[in-house]
Amino acid sequence: MLELTPSDILLGKQANNKQKAISNIAKDLVNKGLVAEGYDVGMLAREAQNSTFLGNGIAIPHGTTDTRDLVKETGVQLHHFAEGVDWGDGNTVYLAIGIAAKSDEHLGILKQLTHVLSADGVEDALKSAVLADDVLAILNGEGQKGLLFDDSVVTVDFPGSDLISLLAVTAGKLKNANAVNEDYIADLLVKPATYLGQGLWLASSENGVNRPALSFISVHMPFDVESKPVKGLIAIAASGAAHVEILNNLSALLFNGKTNDLFASTAEDVIKALTEVRQAGISHTFKIKNAHGLHARPGAMLVSVAKKFDSQIWVANVSSESKQVNAKSLMKVIALGVKHGHDLEFTADGVDALQAIDAIGEAIANGLGEG
Repeated sequence: MLELTPSDILLGKQANNKQKAISNIAKDLVNKGLVAEGYDVGMLAREAQNSTFLGNGIAIPHGTTDTRDLVKETGVQLHHFAEGVDWGDGNTVYLAIGIAAKSDEHLGILKQLTHVLSADGVEDALKSAVLADDVLAILNGEGQKGLLFDDSVVTVDFPGSDLISLLAVTAGKLKNANAVNEDYIADLLVKPATYLGQGLWLASSENGVNRPALSFISVHMPFDVESKPVKGLIAIAASGAAHVEILNNLSALLFNGKTNDLFASTAEDVIKALTEVRQAGISHTFKIKNAHGLHARPGAMLVSVAKKFDSQIWVANVSSESKQVNAKSLMKVIALGVKHGHDLEFTADGVDALQAIDAIGEAIANGLGEG
């Protein structure tokens, strides 16, 4: 897989607009011996087709498929703009990653970027970066605090018979993991837990949170509180939106009456139940025929088709046994690492679900903009 190095990153760059920024990146790709003269035409044409802005101040300008013959060697050139470059639609880019790819070698970098595109503070960190190593550390996710949810914060078959005990155990687990401090514990213990249904309760606090986290506990013997059953409790250390995806999965479990999957025998089963929920709906599997898989352009085309419909749409890479992701999110689609010949399973739920599946199938059959 193509790896980024400090030598790939040039700081102190300036450009009046994205076209100038892209042209400058193309020149450096030529100077590095990665592409031949004329590759800038393809990069600018690609930008005109669809913006390469990804989010959090990052863009990935690259050429079109018909300029791949100008690529001598797969590689990248990063330009860091401390003052930012207007990328259109109100978006400002502080880091542009110019990609020269002969096939799908660059997908690893795109997949790596998905871990920083939704993280808090990345754009501000890029603004203030002064060394190539600083930029690389940001892209590698160093210092970022994603959601903590592993077996260290899961308790199963706890011999408790009151909610206070469950709250104390979950809060204690989070504190032992350095996710929260005493302020979180104090706040959690005085707040009433919310009954979600099917024996599951929820508690949450934003006070004293060092990093976003989630703790789960199930009881050995169910008991009642205010005539409602208690089988388990989820405690959230809320900071930003890191926990939202798990809450969405939890909602699906509740809606489908599958919360018993949570009251399993091992912490691993609990984590799997909350993080790998499979959505229900109309499903169909399509094979990707694009020679270079779902790189940015066909990926963006696929997402744009999905966004035309009101139904919720999920996609899973059957070939790599991935979990389902939101088919309307370019970053999540790219993170699937789809290559030529991979099978994608789409599931749609809503009033226009059938039309959505048909349209997606037609778009894939037509090459997602690549013929």
